[in-house]
Amino acid sequence: MTEARDVLGTFSISFWLPIGALTVALVMKLPSLVRMWRDPMLRAVGGLLLFACAVFVFASPSVIGWTNRVTGVPNIAAPLVYSLLTALCASWLLLIVAWRNGLADRSASTRRAARWVVFAYAGVVVALWVLFWLADVPVERRRDLDTYYATTPFMREEILLYLLAHTVACSVTARLIWNWVRTDGLDAWLRWGLRFLGVGYATNLLFDVAKLTAVIARMTGHDLDWLSTYLAPSAACLSATMVAIGFIIPHGGQYLHERWRIRLAHWQLRPLYLLLRTVNGGGAPFAPRATGELRLIRRETYIRDVLLQLSRHLDEDLRERSCAAALDLGFEPGRAKALAAAVTILDAVAARERAPQADSAASPSGPDTAYLLQEIQAVALALRHRDHIEAVRSRAAAPGRENARA
Repeated sequence: MTEARDVLGTFSISFWLPIGALTVALVMKLPSLVRMWRDPMLRAVGGLLLFACAVFVFASPSVIGWTNRVTGVPNIAAPLVYSLLTALCASWLLLIVAWRNGLADRSASTRRAARWVVFAYAGVVVALWVLFWLADVPVERRRDLDTYYATTPFMREEILLYLLAHTVACSVTARLIWNWVRTDGLDAWLRWGLRFLGVGYATNLLFDVAKLTAVIARMTGHDLDWLSTYLAPSAACLSATMVAIGFIIPHGGQYLHERWRIRLAHWQLRPLYLLLRTVNGGGAPFAPRATGELRLIRRETYIRDVLLQLSRHLDEDLRERSCAAALDLGFEPGRAKALAAAVTILDAVAARERAPQADSAASPSGPDTAYLLQEIQAVALALRHRDHIEAVRSRAAAPGRENARA
């Protein structure tokens, strides 16, 4: 038992790790909370993250000592931490109530369930303070109060009450979240976030089991205090970190995925962009502080503008022959169409270089370029494979292909 206590003491997770993770999650949710404060789900998420941060701040031994010293009441930090933890439990259940039937649900049953949660857990908070004032707890205990006073009248009931309220809320929340994870049609980032939330709440049950086992052991004359002093805090820290990650993943994952998608699209357009820069010698406007979205829009706009300038040089016959040639070479239809468009654009650029004066003499309207303007990403990707383009060009230029078209 001593060895287990030493190991858990060595690997005990710092309270500041979950505080940092929860703070990051709260900061990421803050803009949405400010914009849509009336949304019950967002209010529940905000309350959950805020109370979770407060629990770990006020439950740290140094802050417990400071609270007791400032108030002059030994162990008054205990009902304060218990109350914050109970409020956190209520926020879990309120979040589940808001989640249960979706954002649009404002039914009487949903409001009634939310009121029951608020009244029940507010009653628990009041009972915690009443029991504390009735108890006799003169000796300050910063780390092992639950087991030290496990046999003290009124304090014993207070400890069991907050653990019971925590266990009920955690069990209900974990079960409903794991049921939700198995729902079809969830966004991948949301599903992973829910998995971390489920693990977090399941780990919270380890906190309850460790605490209750240690407290009951004390009541029956045994000593398993290390479960409460070392294992339970580590489980709580790990749980809170998992919960914070669960809230961060959907928001942060979607944000990073969108940023990556925009940067990838910008990079994929580079071959077509560089090719078309040779047409007029310019380029898209450059702004060092422009967002990724703006840079992508400017590059797409530049490409489409230059393609319109090239439209009078586009050879529709060449495009059709190239598409048929690409299909003959075994490319799938979408890829064949992109390769044919790439061959046509390269031919148009070469034609314009040979006769730049033809731009002013040609008719203002050229062949229909709608297919090019809509498929610039596919064409840009095709330009990265010049060997495929040359194979299609050669086959399209074969005498048999020319005669077949004629």
